[in-house]
Amino acid sequence: MSKLKIAVIGCGYWGRNLIRNFSALDEVELKAVCDFDLTALSRIKRNYPAVDLKPSFQDVVNDPRIDAIVIATPVSTHYPFARTALLAGKHVLVEKPLATSTSQVLDLIELAEKRSKVLMVDHTFLYTDAVRRVKSWIEAGEIGGLLYFDAVRISLGLVPSEINVLWDLGAHDFSILSFLCGRDPVSITATGRKHLGHPFESLAYVLADFDDNLIAHFHLNWLAPVKVRRMLIGGSKKMIVYDDMENCEKVRVYDKVISMNHDPEHRERLLTGYRSGDMLAPNLDTGEALRCMAQEFVQSIRDKRAPVSDGYSGYRVVRLLEAAQRSMEMDGRPVELGASAISPLGTFSPLAGLGALDQ
Repeated sequence: MSKLKIAVIGCGYWGRNLIRNFSALDEVELKAVCDFDLTALSRIKRNYPAVDLKPSFQDVVNDPRIDAIVIATPVSTHYPFARTALLAGKHVLVEKPLATSTSQVLDLIELAEKRSKVLMVDHTFLYTDAVRRVKSWIEAGEIGGLLYFDAVRISLGLVPSEINVLWDLGAHDFSILSFLCGRDPVSITATGRKHLGHPFESLAYVLADFDDNLIAHFHLNWLAPVKVRRMLIGGSKKMIVYDDMENCEKVRVYDKVISMNHDPEHRERLLTGYRSGDMLAPNLDTGEALRCMAQEFVQSIRDKRAPVSDGYSGYRVVRLLEAAQRSMEMDGRPVELGASAISPLGTFSPLAGLGALDQ
């Protein structure tokens, strides 16, 4: 079986990580790297001398030897680059978020399906063993009914020049939420603030309300003195702490629960019951999630199937980002999501007619 020939567009911070991971896959030939910055390209040449360096995106798209294109460029370019690549008959992987609007994402999904090409978004955390293990517990009913998600993603670090903290950090937690709970909220409320003369919000609080007892809260901040990547998940049977900054015990499951019972003799009184059992910290695969994500892209092309983080996954995340952005612009007024334009969560159609690689 011939190797999948891949080109990476953009060799900035994240692009270099993608280049490193794709070049390490046995089933991949990293054919080309494209960037407008010639200095950045020269750095790639030192580490990957056999790779073609191209300052023109169109040169990459027009190269018939290239099977798939990986896009790690500014968010505003995701849609036009992905659309051009799909029209040229390439499979496409795009760094998160997939695009800047749901209309753009739907257009990419439709185009990919018409061309029988894989469209995938890099929702990296969906490929961690931690998140996948949590999902398996939820689906098995071990956590019970979901009550809340409480996520904190803060740091003092890289600040993108063209998007706010919501579109930068929020995309991660929104993808995890959608993946774990398997359904969309009914409304989004968000507030944010701009600091230090930056034109975009550097701090945001987002509340996602579902049509039952489930509620999700997100704290996003570029200006925190410490780096925190933590999510609390409350269930009616057990509770989970997922801390991505931990080296050993990233996930802890607490056999703790509070029950509330009415006192039949005193109707106004509630009886509170507590259960505090064991804490479980399972052994997790510590392999790099980005490598797993790259393998999923390649394998989905080989198997002619939709990847885990396909265009529909990208749509759900961008839909939440859009709603949160509107809420922020309306000073925190709730935004109703309404009916989704895509099929129900968790249903994926095989890519019929997807062209196989040369054998």
